[in-house]
Amino acid sequence: MSMKGGGRKKGVLFDVDGTLIDSAYIHTLAWWHAFRQSGYDVPMARIHRCVGMGGARLVDTLLPDSRNKEEVDEAVLSAHSGVFGTYWPSLRPFDGARDLLAQCSEGGLAVALASSAREQDLKALRSALSADAYIHAATSANDAENSKPEPDILVAALKAVGLEASAAVYVGDAVWDVMAAGSIGMPTIALTCGGTSAAELREAGAAEVFADPRQLLDNLGSSLIGTLLAGQR
Repeated sequence: MSMKGGGRKKGVLFDVDGTLIDSAYIHTLAWWHAFRQSGYDVPMARIHRCVGMGGARLVDTLLPDSRNKEEVDEAVLSAHSGVFGTYWPSLRPFDGARDLLAQCSEGGLAVALASSAREQDLKALRSALSADAYIHAATSANDAENSKPEPDILVAALKAVGLEASAAVYVGDAVWDVMAAGSIGMPTIALTCGGTSAAELREAGAAEVFADPRQLLDNLGSSLIGTLLAGQR
């Protein structure tokens, strides 16, 4: 976990995959290949609905209990890692993602990436995002015992920037993001660019829903982040 930028009284936590970087379907494909390599045919739609969970939880959710858990899970996780790594050069941020982080940071908010990605994947994601100047902390899978929908990752990110959940907003794209934030009383702004519908995100408890980082940026002043920014003035 990286940490810097002290003294900011309010902040925004961001999921990365499917929220800032257009990678949700790359993960879906990587998991599909990984399952196939271990002899399991799992429909992509089922995989996509679980993207956003930590890898171990996703595998446990999608594969039968009758499997040799230790051997199969390790093979699937390793295969997913290998396939996803081949796509690192193709990773692209969503339109407006970097500018969104910049506006939040320059407005006086602490900005943290609350991701359950593996450390090496997070480095590739951050490289694609090219916004490190505006990021005060970042978590990876190494910083949490339990993955989303458990809130461990968010708790770690809040601790890294020295904030309570009541002083922050989470921006994510999956129902697991909304559930994780909700469990510690932090509101979520949900984006549909990861492939989950606005209806599902609202049903999970999202306070606001936008299409992508650009639409959120264009409506920042009237959003929950706008309320935080106004409190900084």
